Amino acid sequence: MNGRQKIVLGVTGSIAAHKAIDIASQLQKAGHQVNVVMTSDALRFVTPLPFKTLSRQPVVTDIYDEEEGWKPLHITLADEADLLLIAPATANTIARLAHGMADDALSCIALALNPGARVVVAPAMNGKMWNHPATVANVQSLRTRGVEFLGPDDGMLSCGYEGIGRLLPVEKIVNRVTELLKAGPVGGQTD
Repeated sequence: MNGRQKIVLGVTGSIAAHKAIDIASQLQKAGHQVNVVMTSDALRFVTPLPFKTLSRQPVVTDIYDEEEGWKPLHITLADEADLLLIAPATANTIARLAHGMADDALSCIALALNPGARVVVAPAMNGKMWNHPATVANVQSLRTRGVEFLGPDDGMLSCGYEGIGRLLPVEKIVNRVTELLKAGPVGGQTD
């Protein structure tokens, strides 16, 4: 693919949200345009300022965030994205995506995403939540729709448990996103 590719980075309410700052930075340094969309729960863990500074783009924190022009910002981002990366992704966000809920900017972008864009989800949550039958079913549903999951990883969790649930290392996420962008759009579709 030629040109600067556009990534929408969705950040959700996980203790791992601080790692998304490094993801945004590394993707931007790799030459991609990174537009960060934060859920209201993500704002409890990190602020928009580091994302705005490192991505050199405004940060969307609300479905009603506006830019100049008539088209809603979440639709503009959905139309222009080459890839939607949700990192970290909580069990709540995965469930909302699996069931087609659209009540915030991130979920609206996911539903309105152009058909050629790739979707990558990097989960981070308690291991019991990850292994719960509801989450397992939601992940399977999303996988059948072409969503790629990166992780979660094993290790010490913020809740004090040891096991699966950690966000995959930043470098692994960035490397996989870079590979997918080089591969081009899903199904070879172009605008």
